[in-house]
Amino acid sequence: MAEQRAERRLSAILAGDVAGYSRLMGADEEGTLARLNAHRREFLEPKVAEHRGRVVKRTGDGILIEFASAVDAVRFATEAQRGMSERNAPVAADKRIELRMGIHVGDIIIEEGDIFGDGVNIAARLESIAEPGGICISDDAYRQVRGKIDTVFEDGGTQELKNIDHPVRIYRAQFGNSAVTPSGQQRAVADRASIAVLPFQNMSQDPEQEYFADGMVEDIITGLSRIKSLFVIARNSSFAYKGRTVDVKQIGRELGVRYVLEGSVRKAGNRVRITAQLIEAETNRHIWAERYDRALDDIFALQDDITMSTVASIEPSLRQAEIERVKRKRPDSLDAYDLVLRSLPLVFTLMPDGVSQALPLLERALALEPNYAAALAYAGWCHEVLFVRGGMHQENRLTMSRYARAALLHGRDDAAALTIAGFCIGLVEHDRPTAFQALDAALTLSPSSAFANNMGSVLFGWAGEAERAVEWGERAVRLSPFDPLNFVAFGGISAGHFIRGRYAEAADAARKAIQVNPLFTVSYMLLVAALAKLGQIEEAKAVGARLLELQPSFSIGRMSAAVGMVPSVAAGLTDAVRSAGLPA
Repeated sequence: MAEQRAERRLSAILAGDVAGYSRLMGADEEGTLARLNAHRREFLEPKVAEHRGRVVKRTGDGILIEFASAVDAVRFATEAQRGMSERNAPVAADKRIELRMGIHVGDIIIEEGDIFGDGVNIAARLESIAEPGGICISDDAYRQVRGKIDTVFEDGGTQELKNIDHPVRIYRAQFGNSAVTPSGQQRAVADRASIAVLPFQNMSQDPEQEYFADGMVEDIITGLSRIKSLFVIARNSSFAYKGRTVDVKQIGRELGVRYVLEGSVRKAGNRVRITAQLIEAETNRHIWAERYDRALDDIFALQDDITMSTVASIEPSLRQAEIERVKRKRPDSLDAYDLVLRSLPLVFTLMPDGVSQALPLLERALALEPNYAAALAYAGWCHEVLFVRGGMHQENRLTMSRYARAALLHGRDDAAALTIAGFCIGLVEHDRPTAFQALDAALTLSPSSAFANNMGSVLFGWAGEAERAVEWGERAVRLSPFDPLNFVAFGGISAGHFIRGRYAEAADAARKAIQVNPLFTVSYMLLVAALAKLGQIEEAKAVGARLLELQPSFSIGRMSAAVGMVPSVAAGLTDAVRSAGLPA
C-alpha cells in the first residue's frame, strides 16, 4: 500500500499576539479579555476576511492566520496595526492592547485544518521580535511585497532566530509612510522616545545643496532607526513637510512624536554650514543644537561625517530628555520602559550606592517584561559594579553573568544592550572574545554609537591593547563631545597612554575623566599612577587620599583581579600607585 503523502502548499503565514498580555491580565483579567474580544469581533476578524485570510487557530492571546498572498498578509497587518493605534488612542497607556505580528512566506504542512512546518515556526519567531504595534517580516515575504504596497520597511539585518537553524534576514514596518495626518488630527504618541527628522532647509540658491541636504537627512533617519529604544518616523511622512512652515507642536501632534529634529544648510564658496536642533514637541523646549562648518572637498565624506556626529550626539541628549520626562510621571504609572529610564542616572554613577538603588527599579521592569534586553543589561551592569567596587562577592559575579548572558540572547538587535553585556562579560568573566564580538555586533547595528566606543576603550585598556584603547576612546569623545559617559572613554585613553609610557597624556586624560564624573574612583587610580610616574608624589598622594574617601576598600590588587587586567598592565599600575602610598 502506497504511503500517503502529507498535504503541502506555499502560503503566507502571519503569527500575532498581544504585547504584555500577562501584565494586562494580572492587572484586570476580565476587562482585558472583554477588550480583546471586542477588538477581535468588531475589527480584526472582519479585516482578516476582507483580505482573504483564514484564521487557523487562536491560542489565548495569540493567533495564526494563513493567506494565499504575501501582499494580502502585509496589507492586512498594516491596516490592522494602524486601526489598532486609532482604537487605542483614547485608552490609558497601561490598558492598551497592542499587537505584534510576524509574517513569513514558506512551505507548510496541512493536517486536519491546522498548519505546521518551518514556515509557521519562522513566522512565530518573527512575531516574538516585533515591537508592540509593529510588524516584522522575513526576506522571503519582503521580496514578494516590495514595490506592490505603500508600507515602508526598514532592513533589520540578518538575525539568528530561536530554534531556527539558519539566519533569517528581517524587515520592520515603518508606519509613517502614508500621507501626513490632516491638520488638527492628533495621532497617539508612541509609548517610547519618538522622533521625526524634518527636511533641512536649503538656505542657498544652489539646487545641488538640496540633494545634499535631503541625502543627509535620509542618512540621519537611517542612523536613528538603528537605536532600539527610539521610534523614528519614516522619510515619506517627515518629507511631507518639505517647503512648509509648520509649528513644531503641530508636527508632534500630527506625527505622534515627542521630538523633532530640524536644521538648515548654507553654502558659501567651498564651505558649507549646517545647523541642527532637537526640540521637544510638546513644550517647544530645545534639547540639543549644533553647528558644523566644513569644507566641501568630498561631499559624500562630509555627509557621512555630519550624519555620524549628529546621530551620536542626539542619543545621549534624548536619553537625558526622556529621563527628565519620566521623572514627571507618577511612580504607580511607570511601565517597564519608564522604570529603566528612571534607573539610568543611578546606574551611570557606576558606584555601589547608586546601582543598589537602581536594581529594584530594573527588577520591577523585568517583572513586567522578563526578556527586556535593556533591563537585563543594566541589571547585569549594576551587579558588575557591586562586584568590582563592593567587595568582590561571588553572588554579584554570578548574577551579573546570568543577566548579561540573557541580554546577549534577547538583545541581538539592541546595540546598547549588546555593549553593556559585552562589557560586563569581558571585564568580570574575562571572556574577551565574547565581549569584543558583542561590541562588533553593536557597532554593526549602530556605527555611530559613542557608547560602544566608550566601553570598548576600557576593555582594550585592561587587555593591554594601548593604541586601540586610545583610538576607541578618542572616537567616542569625537562622536559625542558632551556625553556624560565620556569619563569612561577618558579612562580608557588614560590607560592606553599609561601603558605606552606617555604619563603626561595619561594624567591629562584622567583629569578630564574626573571633571566629567568626580565620583568614579578608577579615574583617580589612573591619575595617581600617572602622577607617580611623573615624579609628582605629593600630588599623587593627595589624589590617592580622595580615592580612599570615595572607596575605602580600594586596593590595586583587588581591582586588577576583578577586571582581569593583563599582568603587564597590572604590574605597571601596582608599582606606580604603591609608590604613592595606595594599598597594593
